[in-house]
Amino acid sequence: MEIYGMVTGKAGKSGYGSASTAEDVTHSIDAKHLTAIITGGTSGIGLEAARVLGMRGAHVIIAARNTKAANDSKEMILQMYPNARIDCLQLDLSSIKSVRSFIHQFLALNVPLNILINNAGVMFCPFQLSEDGIESQFATNHIGHFLLTNLLLDKMKSSARESGIEGRIVNLSSIAHTYTYTEGIMFDYINDPDRYSEKKAYGQSKLANLLHSNALSRKLEEEGVNITINSVHPGLITTNLFRHSGLGMAVLKAMSFFLWKNIPQGAATTCYVALHPDLKGVTGKYFTDCNVTTPSNFAIDTTLADKLWDFSIKLVDSLP
Repeated sequence: MEIYGMVTGKAGKSGYGSASTAEDVTHSIDAKHLTAIITGGTSGIGLEAARVLGMRGAHVIIAARNTKAANDSKEMILQMYPNARIDCLQLDLSSIKSVRSFIHQFLALNVPLNILINNAGVMFCPFQLSEDGIESQFATNHIGHFLLTNLLLDKMKSSARESGIEGRIVNLSSIAHTYTYTEGIMFDYINDPDRYSEKKAYGQSKLANLLHSNALSRKLEEEGVNITINSVHPGLITTNLFRHSGLGMAVLKAMSFFLWKNIPQGAATTCYVALHPDLKGVTGKYFTDCNVTTPSNFAIDTTLADKLWDFSIKLVDSLP
């Protein structure tokens, strides 16, 4: 049924499907009272999400490694919507130092935070370590966003408490979370080049995004906080993420062309989960094509999620 929906664009229970665009799923939504951070909002579905949230009136902070690209994106959005509220801050998710610096810069703006979209990522990279000595895909896709989210939680909690508006966190995962190492997360060999597979390492990092969402969802519910967190698979989209892909991916795309989305369609699920009123109170779910779907068994393993949480905390705390 999911494949049928992907091919035909047939809407699911939400009323939306693979053919829906970010503008479609946010039609008539007024976001003027919201402030959102979008990581990697300079290209692809991140830029589209920034554009659509800005169009709907949200104050959007584009967090990006390349400040020139971020400012170019801001100018593009302002040319389309002169009244849009867009700010840019530098953020390199592969660097713990940069994440902490971003938090300092953001808090200095003295604005609320209602929505956090953890969109940025790298994919299929050759083996390399970050400046903190962590395998680059795990560092960028998981650890950077894990730390960013944790350091922004107090601001999100106070914003939700003072405004009465539900906070929402959206983690960009992927169907690739199903293609990972045998044990799901290779805790003892994260940085081992001899065991490294660029595709399984990517799948591992996307599984980590789901496990992070599910663990944090449980913690926030136990605390009684008015914040939800969900994961999304945006779909198959041709973006800069595929810059490290080779001939095999080109062949796969040619054979599965009917499954691929354009960028407005690719950003739809992100924007739906971030803004749609029908999702009030919905947390700890995994969305594909704007509908809840079931992830892998690893992704719903609470023991694995707790182990990853503790591992991530210890890893971050061990760094200078």
